Amino acid sequence: MRSIWNGAISFGLVSIPIKLVNATENHSISFRQIHVADGGRIRYRKVCELDGEEVTASDIGKAYEDADGSMIPITDEDLGSLPLPTAKTIEIVAFVPADSIDPLQMDAAYYLSANGVPAAKPYTLLREALKRSQKVALAKYALRGRERLGMLRVVDDVIAMHGLLWPDEIRAPEGVAPESDVSVRDAELDLADALMDTLGEVDMESLHDDYREAVEELIAAKASGEVLEQPESGGSGGGKVIDLLAALESSVRAAKEARGEGSGSAEDGDEEKASVTSLADRKPSASTTRRTPTGKSVSRSSSSGGGSRKSASSPKSSGAKKSTASTDEPAAKKTASGSRSGAKKAASKTGASKSSTSKSSTSKKTAAKKQSATKTASRKRASA
Repeated sequence: MRSIWNGAISFGLVSIPIKLVNATENHSISFRQIHVADGGRIRYRKVCELDGEEVTASDIGKAYEDADGSMIPITDEDLGSLPLPTAKTIEIVAFVPADSIDPLQMDAAYYLSANGVPAAKPYTLLREALKRSQKVALAKYALRGRERLGMLRVVDDVIAMHGLLWPDEIRAPEGVAPESDVSVRDAELDLADALMDTLGEVDMESLHDDYREAVEELIAAKASGEVLEQPESGGSGGGKVIDLLAALESSVRAAKEARGEGSGSAEDGDEEKASVTSLADRKPSASTTRRTPTGKSVSRSSSSGGGSRKSASSPKSSGAKKSTASTDEPAAKKTASGSRSGAKKAASKTGASKSSTSKSSTSKKTAAKKQSATKTASRKRASA
């Protein structure tokens, strides 16, 4: 890897010659600007405002624009004459715990490479000292014309340096948090913890830029003259009410299924899935229960979706007449009244049936007695 800066680490009286190497690289796909009408390349030329002539890089210098718009020229010699002790030195100023560094301060990342054989011993000494102390080093260094703040830490067997923003460059998060007070229930926190545990950890090497791959496929298809199908765009999600608890429960189940752990207990399978309902469609549901003349209980429910579900205490209930229960109170009263009337009719029919059976049994017994008496009288007359 090509070094971008040569200098030394100042560790007390110990000086460690090093090279600075970029630890990251940008894989973003860059585009050129073109003229849409003919595809011609659009270029920017550096032109002097006073004479209108195009100038080269060697003719361009630096200047500071004052408040009144006037330009104050600043040369490289002017900057080089400034007393900047960190011009070629990474000066360690302190060793602090890693968690004392706010991640918001993190900037560019570099690898520090030992420059030459004599640098190997002090380089290894600093690396092992950082490992054993479990701390990071705060340092000041100069790069690209300005002094910067850095953090040195150990990555594998290499000392890495993260450029840090100065503390006064971090903006306070004023007006960013929700303005209204929001309370979170323990059940919601428990489900959030369960979801975090279920998702677990991830192999960082498995993460990649899906968008960049899609752009590369698009460019390849365009170059070969293929026509890609445009995916259908989903509808807008505005004006929706989300059941947070149900969403968390469904997320936990989905995460378990994705990891091959099943969907949980049997009770979890009966729970409703997380739903997103439009505000205009939220209507209360109603359910009524009636008893048929045969004594079977049939339950019917109706909701805003127009669907109904019925359950009977006997398999024969499928032969019962279908009806739709209304959510209005008068209809409910009529249904209750009809249920009582049906029950009374069923009771009266049952009573009449029992009475008829009793009379039939009594008349049969009386006829049998008469027939037996007649036979007895005939035998007496015959014997006389």
